[in-house]
Formats: sequence, C-alpha cells, structure tokens
Amino acid sequence: MANIHNGYQGVFDNHIRCGKKAALVIVDFIEAYADPASPFYSREVVEASRALLPLLNCARSVGLPIVWTRVEYAHPEAADGGVFVEKVPALKNLRRGAFHAQTMSHLEQRSAEHEVIKKFPSAFFATNLASLLTSLNCDTVLVAGCTTSGCVRATVLDALQYGFRPFVVEECVGDRSAEAHRVNLSDLQSKYAEVVSVATAMELIMSAHVKNRGVDHGHPILNAHVKESL
Repeated sequence: MANIHNGYQGVFDNHIRCGKKAALVIVDFIEAYADPASPFYSREVVEASRALLPLLNCARSVGLPIVWTRVEYAHPEAADGGVFVEKVPALKNLRRGAFHAQTMSHLEQRSAEHEVIKKFPSAFFATNLASLLTSLNCDTVLVAGCTTSGCVRATVLDALQYGFRPFVVEECVGDRSAEAHRVNLSDLQSKYAEVVSVATAMELIMSAHVKNRGVDHGHPILNAHVKESL
C-alpha cells in the first residue's frame, strides 16, 4: 500500500515484523452493520465481514486465539457510553440484549472463543483485552472489523501502544466512506501497523502452525511480504 504523501518517504515508510504468536481480533462485526433497517448499516462492512470467513476458518482450523470485540451498553439510556453516545446518539441501539449489538450471525461466533465488551472505539480502552492477549502469550494481532476510520483505527493504535504488533487484514475491514477507508489504511500502514492481504494473513497462520511459531525475528512469510514492499 502506497504512502498517502511523498513526504512520508524516509520517515514513515518502515515496517513491523511479525512476532512469535498471533491472535485474530475482530472489531464490531455486529448486526447493526448488517441490517438495512439499522442507522449503522453499511454494505461495505457486510462485504468485509464475508471476506473474513476464509481467514476465520483458517484460524479455527489451527486453534489460533480468536477475540470478538463489540460495543454494548448496560444502562437503559447507554449512559455508560458517556460523551461518545452524546456525539453518536444512535449508539443507544446497542444496549445489552439488543439484536443490533450481537455478532453477525453468518460469522457463527463460538462459545469457546473469547469475547471483549467495550463502550468506546478502542477494544483496549477500559477492557481486559491487553491482559487477555498477554495471558495467551500473543505478541501480534491480526485485526479485522469495522469501521476502518473509527474502531479499527483506535484499536490498532492502542495495540501498538500496549506493545503488540498490529497487522490489519485489508479485505476484512470496512467503512461507509471509501475515502476514509483508503486514507486510514494508508496512514496506518505508514505509521502504526502493517496492512496485509487476507491471503498473506492465512499464509502466516498456516506457516506458523507448521513451523510451530516461526523464527525469533519475525515470521518468514511476513518478512517476505515486507521485503517486497520496500
């Protein structure tokens, strides 16, 4: 993915190597984005969720840790969302037990997989996600979900700030705005993460499974991806 500004060259064009163990973190693929009657509905997000299916099946086949994160409010007026709900009142539709707050049914979230409930854009803010990933010995996160410019971006930035190695799976993130999607992916690649294809992510998962964690200074599949983009 090209940098959004030529001025980034030599400053914001380095790369992150993959670590020893990854988890798949899925951000806000909930029914609110799949139901045409919902104010959050987005065809682009639905397409991204369907692009996740092969990666999800791949991760499940080798026992990769999978973490589902979604917004859900306990208060009847979503007061636990604070100023975020004041800014986006439609978030009140995501109260506990609401259909729109549930994971998209076609993704078939499993009870044995991990779930993190959040109140704000980042899946790390005021949640146990960082400690969960640490307890699973994961140092790398493959990030899918929505929206690219909102909760995905916030989660990726916090992943980096907590010391995890963030990899955004390009086809598996979505946004209502094509421009916001494009610009944010480019900016994330430039400064905060690696943006990789779903094929590369699947190769990473399978190769790591066969090689039992890869090598100390990065995974060979991802290292090859990085070298090609230099």
